[in-house]
Amino acid sequence: MPTGHLLLLLHAHLPYIRHAEDPFFLEENWLVEAITETYIPILHRLEKLHRDGVRARLTMTVSPPLCEMLADPMLMGRYRARMGKLLELAELECRAKEHSPFANAAYMYRDHYRWCLQVMDRFDNNLLNWVRELRDLGVLEPITCTATHGFLPLMLTREARKAQIQVAVNNYRKHFGDGPHGIWLAECGFVPGVEELLKEAGIRYFFVDTHGIYYGEPRPRYGVYAPVYTPSGVAAMGRDPESSRSVWSSECGYPGDPNYREFYRDLGYDGEYGWVKGFLHPDGVRRNLGLKYHKVTGKVQLHEKQPYDPAPAYARAREHAYDFVNNRYHQAAHVHGLIERPPLIVSPYDAELFGHWWYEGTEFVEWIFRHAQNGGHQVMPVSGYEYLLHNPVNQVVMPCASSWGDAGYNGVWLNPSNDWIYRHLHQAEERMVELARRFPDATGERKQALDQAARELLLMQSSDWAFIMTTGTTVPYAVRRTKDHVNRFTGLYEALVNDLPLDRLLADITWRDPIFAEIDYRVYC
Repeated sequence: MPTGHLLLLLHAHLPYIRHAEDPFFLEENWLVEAITETYIPILHRLEKLHRDGVRARLTMTVSPPLCEMLADPMLMGRYRARMGKLLELAELECRAKEHSPFANAAYMYRDHYRWCLQVMDRFDNNLLNWVRELRDLGVLEPITCTATHGFLPLMLTREARKAQIQVAVNNYRKHFGDGPHGIWLAECGFVPGVEELLKEAGIRYFFVDTHGIYYGEPRPRYGVYAPVYTPSGVAAMGRDPESSRSVWSSECGYPGDPNYREFYRDLGYDGEYGWVKGFLHPDGVRRNLGLKYHKVTGKVQLHEKQPYDPAPAYARAREHAYDFVNNRYHQAAHVHGLIERPPLIVSPYDAELFGHWWYEGTEFVEWIFRHAQNGGHQVMPVSGYEYLLHNPVNQVVMPCASSWGDAGYNGVWLNPSNDWIYRHLHQAEERMVELARRFPDATGERKQALDQAARELLLMQSSDWAFIMTTGTTVPYAVRRTKDHVNRFTGLYEALVNDLPLDRLLADITWRDPIFAEIDYRVYC
């Protein structure tokens, strides 16, 4: 019997960004960076752990928009083209920096880019093939997310919430062959009533933030250190604040160590313009290229950062992983003494934190499992469904409304920077329900239009747009995406209710937003 169980959860999600009209669309680079720095390294380390006989259990959201992009031949073709260009730059950099303090980092980038292209060859340009393989080996439990990362608490109708869940489950089944056991509700956004929709969709468990459990009714006997069953029978698992703090904290979190790679200094800005121009976007504006040669160093100005050396940085990540596991052991031992059962420590993070923002974070993840095994599994790694199978008896509690956003509720996604979007989203919800009821048995072109209207509604509901408006990053793009989907939906609605010709309208819209080919608009009935 272990002292405690560790459920490490990585939430992998990106908004659906696919612009067939522009082969150099800037925001598509978010996917390039995440594949290169996070998804491929994480999956590789899980494979290596299995090969070495190390017990690894990682629960990982693979959101429906991310699944659709990873399986998209056009986007993966663009990924290969982008990586080929970066590899060309990295090979030039190796020669240029051969006798400098930056040589080791240059060689690292060159080798990594070569390897990424080899991985894409191995899995036929679709990383979901790798995810399925690791799932079948038992080291990875992929779970789903609301269809377009829609924030359920701010949706007006039950039908819209249901569609976000059911479309996600159907999409997961398309990519993975069966339904998901678990779901990550976008932004951990929960309100009572959602648990009934999860039960209808066949979901067995979901996650909430700490206070979602603590303020539940009745009070949870074991706090967040055991799952609770909602009245519908679906289990809720609460985030452990202590393990989260050790990674997320800007004051004492591991990623701030001086040895780690500095994210905010990049060759795209440091290199001579004539040297990097051919590798920038065609507009020629300096932007991050992904080759970063300096370390965090300390609280100094960017121009004072010291050269980055991968070897001591990765060694430091292993030390931090040991500290993390050791702290979880002492935490579990303390909590075990209080609740008289091995606690479940749920540690969820955005997947892109590991590798993209914290470059050595993927090494940290690997060595959590290695140190846990070396410690005799006193802290036993488990996946979400595995834990429930072996611990089926739990208290019944109704979690309270909550999210994991700043202040714990809805303020990140509803504030003066973005509140204007909801009058449009709510009207579109009501109109979609109206269309589904008016045309319950549509066929042919009308059904195509209704399915596309459902896609446009789901895409405008993505919480990413409201989040971007709040944080102030790429706000014009988020505003544009919201308005574009509202306008496309409205055009389809007016054409359907007024029996107008649909062929030209569909031809203009469907190639832009081909997400969820399997969708059926009747999910809104």
